[in-house]
Amino acid sequence: MKKCVITIGRQCGSGGHTIGKTVAEQLGIPFYDKKLVQIVAERSGLSAETVRREGEYSSASSLFTSVSSRGYSAYNANQRGNMALPDQINAYQTELIKELADKGSCVIVGRCADYILQGREDCFHVFITGALPDRANRVIAEHGVAVDAARSHVKERDRKRSSYYRHITSAGKDRKAAGDGRIWTQEADDAA
Repeated sequence: MKKCVITIGRQCGSGGHTIGKTVAEQLGIPFYDKKLVQIVAERSGLSAETVRREGEYSSASSLFTSVSSRGYSAYNANQRGNMALPDQINAYQTELIKELADKGSCVIVGRCADYILQGREDCFHVFITGALPDRANRVIAEHGVAVDAARSHVKERDRKRSSYYRHITSAGKDRKAAGDGRIWTQEADDAA
């Protein structure tokens, strides 16, 4: 099989993790989602919880945005200690995502991987979404929370992910419009 890196952007409750894992299993290639958090934690010396909390749901400082817009290669990794914590985590994530893509075929979920790997011919970028009621129902089924709590959780997660993505891309780019494909979750069973 020719090398292929699949990046998956997703809205909360859309099933992006499940779809990504299924695709990776069917293709026999590595799958990275929560595993990215663990690897970054090991490399950075931070706890996995800190990496999870600060890595995809916080707004990074303007320093990382300027680094991202110039490209990571222009960044001196020795300066990480002078960066704000979210920026340090994003620098580790960017470095890791590029390393994994260079290494071979894989599926990477979230963490602006589509943006980090944009322009590469060996990448295919997908965004997974669905109607709010369907996404809230998935959260209810997975976590056993009330309908109102599930809807609030989905909306808040989406808001934070969207804000993070727009900040990292530094162009206010809408990730729903980005990429090579878009999957609605009601099609998810057939999509994988």
